[in-house]
Amino acid sequence: MDWPTAEPIDTARLTLEPLLVEHAGEMADVLADPRLYEYVGGTPPSAAQLEARYALQAVGHSPDGRHGWLNWIARERATGAAVGNVQATLTVVEDHVEGEIAWVIGSAYQRRGYATEAAGAMVQWLRSRGTNTIVAHIHPDHEASMGVARHLGLTATDVVDGGETRWLSAGD
Repeated sequence: MDWPTAEPIDTARLTLEPLLVEHAGEMADVLADPRLYEYVGGTPPSAAQLEARYALQAVGHSPDGRHGWLNWIARERATGAAVGNVQATLTVVEDHVEGEIAWVIGSAYQRRGYATEAAGAMVQWLRSRGTNTIVAHIHPDHEASMGVARHLGLTATDVVDGGETRWLSAGD
């Protein structure tokens, strides 16, 4: 599969930069608050852990080529500060492309609408490149992420996987 390559995306307040290994140091600071992992599990990653992860993700696809990986760092346009990240894993399902999306906004930048703005821009970009179905998996107690999903036009389904509810784009 010839997966799309992440490109810069500008929104009213943010710039989404395609992920680079060099983002690891500043993102370790953004992702350092243990409260960010309350619903998804895990602990804050070190810069070295992020470097290793980003080296794999920045390639743009899984090692076997079956999945496209798109990752962006979200930055405030006014300050240039990294505020979080958005990502999509693309998969061909039957005759269409499905994008499973996720977002994380650092604690210091939450409650400003950045997750909705960044994820919304990513979804628009994905749709313009042929992604038909958008999916997110969200812990049933994570009210903020459920609000973002609703703003993106996703609807909760009855499917629960690993303790997270599958949210799906309307009509899918």
